Amino acid sequence: MSKLKIAGIVPESITDGEGIRYVLFVQGCPHHCPGCHNPETHDFSGGAYEDTENIFNEFKKNPLLSGITFSGGEPFCQPGPLADLGEKIVESGKNVTVYSGYTFEQLLEMSRENNDILRLLNIADVLIDGRFIMSERSLLTRFRGSKNQRMIDLKKTMKDGGKTVYTFE
Repeated sequence: MSKLKIAGIVPESITDGEGIRYVLFVQGCPHHCPGCHNPETHDFSGGAYEDTENIFNEFKKNPLLSGITFSGGEPFCQPGPLADLGEKIVESGKNVTVYSGYTFEQLLEMSRENNDILRLLNIADVLIDGRFIMSERSLLTRFRGSKNQRMIDLKKTMKDGGKTVYTFE
């Protein structure tokens, strides 16, 4: 496996995606969205390195988990190690949700220069995309902080080659 720079882990959450989730907060974010609920994850020099194999072993200990959520920070700043970990999660029969300040379209463009971004998009089941925008903040949007963010069904969207973005409501 590989190493990830993480800010923290929540071993059980019901607010970061469908079902009971293991949430991994990565360290480092280029977006610095005003009002971000995780500003301590912005600094790329913060956090600590953790082996993805150790994270996976901890994840496997809880049979009640539906899957894992990659949050941040910005997960797509570390797509390789997250794709490695995500592959193991999927192989174990669980699902993957990823939050990103980038839009799906931006990620597809970025994947032209970094294949690990495409690997992570292909592994994940759900992408919650777009920067948090304080003026769009809503407590009524499911698993999202602001109305501009989309909850994308990546399995359908990637099967379609990204031509159509399929969203959940």
